[in-house]
Order: sequence, then C-alpha cells, then structure tokens
Amino acid sequence: MNLLTFNLPLVALIPFLGAPIAAWAARFSRVASAWVAGAVTFLSLLTLMPAVHIPFNNETLIQSWSWLPTLGLDFAFRLDGLSLLFSFLILLIGLLVILYARYYLSAQDSMGRFFAYLLMFMGSMLGIVLSENLIQLVIFWELTSLTSFLLISYWQYSQDARDGARMALTITGAGGLAMLAGVLMIGNMVGSFNLTDVLASGDLIRQNEHYLTALVLILLGVFTKSAQFPFHFWLPHAMAAPTPVSAYLHSATMVKAGIFILARLFPVLSGTEAWGWLVGGAGMITMVLGAYTALFKHDLKGLLAYSTISHLGLITLLFGFSTKLAAVAAIFHIINHATFKASLFMVAGIIDHECGTRDMRRVNGLLKYMPHTAILAMIAASAMAGVPLLNGFLSKEMFFQQALTATDHHTLSWAIPIIVTFGAVFSVAYSLRFIHDVFFNGEPQGLTKTPHEPPRFMRIPVDILVLLCLGVGMMPVLIVAPILTVAVAASLQGVPPDYSLAIWHGFNIPLLMSFIALVFGAIVYFYREKLFRWHDTNLPRLDAKTLFNRVTHGLLVSSGKISRLFDRGSLQNAISWVLLSGVAATLYGFLQFDSPLFGDRNLLDANLLTMIQVGILIVASILTAVMHHNRLVALIIIGVIGLIVSLGFVKFSAPDLALTQLSVEVVTIVLLLLALFFLPQHSPQERSHKRLTRDLVLSVSAGVTVMLLAMAVMTRDYSTISGFFLENSKPGGGGTNVVNVILVDFRGFDTLGEIVVLALAGLGIFALLENLKLPAPLRDIDGREWSHDPHPPIMQTLTRLLFPLMLMVAVFIFLRGHNLPGGGFIAGLIAAVALISQYLANGIAWTNARIKVDMHKVIAVGLTAAFVTGLAAMFLSYPFLTTTFTYLTWPIVGKFEIASAMVFDLGVFLVVVGATVLILVELGKLSHASHSLAQQEKK
Repeated sequence: MNLLTFNLPLVALIPFLGAPIAAWAARFSRVASAWVAGAVTFLSLLTLMPAVHIPFNNETLIQSWSWLPTLGLDFAFRLDGLSLLFSFLILLIGLLVILYARYYLSAQDSMGRFFAYLLMFMGSMLGIVLSENLIQLVIFWELTSLTSFLLISYWQYSQDARDGARMALTITGAGGLAMLAGVLMIGNMVGSFNLTDVLASGDLIRQNEHYLTALVLILLGVFTKSAQFPFHFWLPHAMAAPTPVSAYLHSATMVKAGIFILARLFPVLSGTEAWGWLVGGAGMITMVLGAYTALFKHDLKGLLAYSTISHLGLITLLFGFSTKLAAVAAIFHIINHATFKASLFMVAGIIDHECGTRDMRRVNGLLKYMPHTAILAMIAASAMAGVPLLNGFLSKEMFFQQALTATDHHTLSWAIPIIVTFGAVFSVAYSLRFIHDVFFNGEPQGLTKTPHEPPRFMRIPVDILVLLCLGVGMMPVLIVAPILTVAVAASLQGVPPDYSLAIWHGFNIPLLMSFIALVFGAIVYFYREKLFRWHDTNLPRLDAKTLFNRVTHGLLVSSGKISRLFDRGSLQNAISWVLLSGVAATLYGFLQFDSPLFGDRNLLDANLLTMIQVGILIVASILTAVMHHNRLVALIIIGVIGLIVSLGFVKFSAPDLALTQLSVEVVTIVLLLLALFFLPQHSPQERSHKRLTRDLVLSVSAGVTVMLLAMAVMTRDYSTISGFFLENSKPGGGGTNVVNVILVDFRGFDTLGEIVVLALAGLGIFALLENLKLPAPLRDIDGREWSHDPHPPIMQTLTRLLFPLMLMVAVFIFLRGHNLPGGGFIAGLIAAVALISQYLANGIAWTNARIKVDMHKVIAVGLTAAFVTGLAAMFLSYPFLTTTFTYLTWPIVGKFEIASAMVFDLGVFLVVVGATVLILVELGKLSHASHSLAQQEKK
C-alpha cells in the first residue's frame, strides 16, 4: 500500500486521535502525558516525511475522497510548498513547546488536560494548512477557535483566563462565520470549493460583481484570527493563558492562520485597489499601533503580545503591497517571526517561572542570576529589532525595500517609507526595553524568591530557536532558501521572482532605514521616562476589554428583553407566539396567492372505518385538552392518540412508520410516567375567561389554518422525489424496504447526525440526573400510601419469560429491516423496552447484577460503527457513507443478501438502546432514591 495515497489526512488526524491517549496517560504519571504528546507529534511528522520531496520537485500532492459531492464538499488534502512550510512550523515548534511545557507546568496543573487540548489544537491547525477543500478548511478554522478557547482558559480558576478565552472565542468565532460566507461566495463564483479550481480562477473572481463582498468577508476572518486592527485587542488578553500556549498559539500557529489565508488566496484576491487599501491599510495601522503600545507595557507577555500584533501587521502590509517580491518578504518574515517570537515567549515564561512575576519594573538585573537565559533573550530580542547578522534583519531589509517600491503604486506612497520606519523605531525601542530593563537596570525588586536558571531541558527549546535565528541570519541560503522558494512558488502559483538572501547588499536606502530605526529606537528608549509621562498624561486610556464587555453586556440585555417579551416562563405563552406567527405567515401567503385556494384533484373516498378512526382521534385530542388537569388520565389519552396515528400509517401503507410510532409511544409513556412522579398530579385550573377565550380563538384559528393549508396542497397535483427512491432502492441500496434504505443509505448522513444528537441527549440527561435527589410525595393524590411491594411477583415472572422473546423480536426486526418493515431504530426501541421492563419489574439492583453492560460504552460502540462505515467508503474512494451489498449462498440457509448498511444500522441500534436505557434507568434510579428517601423521612 502506497502511503502517499492517504498520509495527509493522517498527519492532521493523528493529533486528534492522540489527544484522549495523552489525557488517559496522566493517570499513570504527569510526565507520561508529555511523552505521549511528544510521540504523537513526532508520529505525525514522520507520516508527513514521505511526501516532503514532492513540493521540492515543483509538484502538488492532492489526496481526495468524495464526501458530500452534491454540496461540493470533499474530504481533500493538499501538500505544496506553502502547506509544507506551515506544517513544519506547527509540528517542529509544537515539539519544542511540548518539551518546554513539561517543565513549565506546576504539580497542581493537569498535564493530561493540557496536552490533550494542545494536540487537538495542533490537529486543527494542520487541518487548515493541509486542506484542499475550502469548506473543510473553514471547519478546521473554527476548530482552532474552540480548542484555543480551551487552551487560553486552561487555568479555569483565573477570571482573566476565562475572560480572555471568551473574548478570543467571540472575536475569532464571529470572524469564522464571516469567512464561511466568503468561502461560499467564492465557491459559487468558481463552481467548486477545491483550491485547485479556485487558485486557477483569479481573474474570474476579481471580475465578478460580488468580488468586493467576498473579499470583505474573507478579510474579516483573516483580521479577527490574526489580530489585525480593529480586532487586535483580544490577543493581549489571551496572554492570561500559560506561557507555552502563548509561545505556540501566538507566535507560530493560531495568529498565523489568518496570514496563511492571505498567502494561500494571494493569487486569487490580490492585485485590486480594494485589496491594497483594505489589507495594506489594516496592516499598516496594526503595525504602528502594536509597536507603539508595546513600549508602554510593563508585563513581559504584554510587551510581546503587542509586538506580535505589530509584526503580524507588518506581514499583512507586505501582502497588501500586492507584488510578488512583497509576498516573498512576507513569507520570509513568517519564518523569522516564528523563531524569535516563540523563543522570547519561552524566555518570558522562564522568568515568570523562576522569579514569580513578569513585571519589568521588578525583574531587573537578571544577567548575573540567569546568564545563559539572558544571552538567549538578547539574541532573540535583537532579531526582533532587526539587528544585522540575525534573521529578523534580512526580512526587515526586504520589507523596507518593498515599502520603497510601493511608492510607485499608491497615491499616498511617499508616506509609506516614513510610517514603516516610524514603526521600526518603536520595534527597536521595545526590544531594547526587553533586554535592558530585565537583564540590566539594577537589582530585582521585591521578588519572593531568588532568580536562577531553569532546568536544562526547559532551556533547550530556546537554545534551538535562537540558533535558528543566528543560522538564518548568517547562512540564509543554506538553511532557509529551499523551503522559502517552494513556499513562495505555492503562494504565487507560479515561478518565484528573482530575489536575494545575501547578508550584504551594499549601502542603499533600506540599509539607511534600518540604521535610522536602530539609532532613533535607542534614542526613544533613552528618553522613555519622559515619553511614558507624556503618554500617560496626554493620550486617552482606551480599554478595549471594557468596551467589549459593554457591547456584549448590551447585547445580552437586549436579547434578554426580547426573550422576556416572547417568553414569560410559560410554555403556554411560548406556544401562543409560535401558533400566532404560523397563522399570520400562512394568512399572508393566502392573501398573496392569486389562484383558487383549493385545486381540482379528486379526493379519496371516506369509508366508515376511516371516519371512526378520525372521530376517535378528534375526541381523544379534545379530551386531552379538557382533562389535562388530571395528568395521568391525560397521559393515557395521549397514548390512544399515538395508537390511532399508528393505525393511520398502516392504512396508508407505511408499516415502518407505524412500528416506529408504536415503539416510540411505549418508550415515551414510560418516560413520562417516571417524570410525572415528581410533578403535581393535578395542574391548576384556568380561571381567567379572557385567557380561555384567547386560547380558544388561537387554537381554532391554528387548526383551521393548518386544515386549509393541507387541503390547498393535497388538492393539487405535485411531483415528489419518491419515484427516485422507489427506482433506486434495490439497485442502488440493495434493499426493497425503501424507508430503511433511505435512512441508512440515501439520507445516511442525516441519520448519522440524528444518532449523534440522541447520544448527546442521553449523555446530557444522565449527567443532569446523576446523584440528583428530589423530594417525593409520601402518598398519592387521594392520600393512599405508596405500595411497599414495588416488584409484584406476577410482573416479575412474566417479564423474565418475555425477555428473551422480546430480544428475539428485536433481532428479527433488525435483520429483516433492509427488505421488510423494520430496521435498527425500531429494533433498538424494542430491545430498550425489553431491558426497561426488567428494570421496572425486578428492580435496578437485581437487573444490574445480571445485565452488566455499561450503556455509555454501548453508545460509544454504536457511534464508532456508524462513523467507521462512512470512513470505510471514503477509504475505498467512494463518497462518505456509500454502501455496498452482495449475495452469499450458505448450505441450508440458501442465498441471502449482506450489505454494509447493516453495520451502520447496527450503530443506530446500539445508540438507540444505549441512550434510551441510560435515560430511563437514570430516571428510575432517581424515582427509587427519592421514594426511599421519603420513606426514611417518614420513619
């Protein structure tokens, strides 16, 4: 088997699969989780390695499986130079962060949870950079928002961590929704969501009348994720996360996701005036604002956060220039920024770890306490400032050159070199502050412990990253040129332009701009105290967090008012609004309808049996409304209604629906009986004639409206899709039971979603009811005490005799379901009723002692079987959940059909059994516990 046919999805999925293992490993030792996380990351890297040579051969590897072809969604992955570069950044820096976090986290921190979150985030990022399908990319994009929320809020006891996580999720999640809309528009323009087609359609997209709308939506996603103005404020508040999270998310991965989209869609969206103003304008403002603000931050991570914002703005500005050489400089700075910023974040974490604070006004003179760390920090900070012979200097030089070149393309281009030099001045100033305030500038002030060097292995990741800063700065052609070339070629979708990575280009204007930045940056830092006083005195204090909280609070208050207007804590009131809205919408439709209300289609003859059935249904419905005060009686009447509906399905040749209705009716009655035990046996009387009149008018109006709408539809000829299913059920799905084939084949994805919801509902109800104790009445409504014999012998005997028969019926219904009425859902309900009857008749303790099956595992096995069925089809290059069938001939049994859909149906069966039994048994436990408690209180 050729690994190059399926390794790319494994690269992205292995971290997801490894996350629960890392969490589980923490049960053995704290270090075990780190070892598992490192091994999983290394395995993902090894899985990528066989394909690494392909981008260097100027080729693109596409691995695709049809998933939902009618929606344009393929499970598709792409490896070219750009995705290879980002994959290396994600995996290699991820390995270093895992090693660093192993020593950073304290004994009180849950390593299993941390590394599980980290691996899930890693998989999400790999999914973004390796996706070939844009919709799939957006799915992974939103997963990064969710997993970063978990990482930022890792220290759950911290209010700042919780607030920062919520802010990040709100901003980036909203941007993700905007990006989804933009992606849908681009896919509609091109006719495909696959990047291969989109990247070849740049002219088509730019000439489309909706180009600007799509561009704005895409850029909203980019700007929110990469912290560009005016959405930059979430990033500093995300610094409440543990430092390994900041080093990983905010240097090499999450904030680079938006930059990746700029690089990926550069040949498609760039080259227009709108692109230049939006991308370039946001980048320039972000760069200058971030650089200026960073200087005034006293917290080490705060300084690094705003410096990250500034450098992200620099990269965004380069893409905004819309030239090929600017794209080269942008991608080069992506690499450089990842190395020096990750190392600086790690240094900040080391200082916090060894000093107990990150306040630069207190951590002074650390050079003599931590000389090794100080040297590493000074080199990395110098790279950030753009000092010669370091990697940051080379990309900064290219940046200055492109700023000068942009003077030929923009109206206000003369100001661009001045503005970028101004930003570079402050970049040098805050880098100097990082070096001087922390490692020089006197002695430490008010520390609770004496600073010292961290453990050796905690320092190794910083050593490696700083060596890369030096190596790329001195030998760029040897170290970085190959990967940079293929990444640029993939971003531009063409041959890279001529550019030089030489350390020395002679005396030129970019060198002069670098010199000015270094000199004036030092001057700004030298006069920082005066600048601090001027800043504090003259500039208004704008706290984006306060503004964000006010906006979110206002939204919550407004939504609360709207909710209270329609929902006053009364189900009756809520249903009234629903019915009123339905009646109004239908009447509006009737008034807009020019044709006669009823059509000329002949109606079916009404025979006596049908009239009796309808009459019973009407009478039972009226009795339910009239006698709802006595809830037990009303529940019995509702059961009659369910039975009559089942007979209606039988009359219209829908035995599957009839069986389903009956099974659901039994389970529902049991569920309501268990729940009614804790509710008043009588509901209060309605005494307001005004309210009764209103309800009567509304209910009659709704009933008449529905009747008219149904008649308007059914008295007209209309075409349905049932013919397609009838014709293709046997040849396409291998079954003659059309309903079952629809559920497990044609609409299998819907069924998969439904059983996932059912599983979540079962687990959620279990979690809510577990160990819950509710007060129970000692007597019934007539004052009689509850029976002291909860398990009558006759019922026990009958249920034990019927149990194997009921299970046999369930198996029979399951096996025949593909060709005759039945299937996994109905069989699951029957099996659940069989199990519940044992609990009801024999008690929970007796039944659990004999049926030692954990329903949580039953649900898990069912979901796994359903998903594996779909994935197996994709593995064989068929759309997700495509089924197949064949015929076998066995002695005695003869010829019979076997279909892969049976495995999927088995998953449905197990989920239905697991969730139903889990809910009902937990309710039964609650009733039993509360009843016992009431008896004890009586005694």
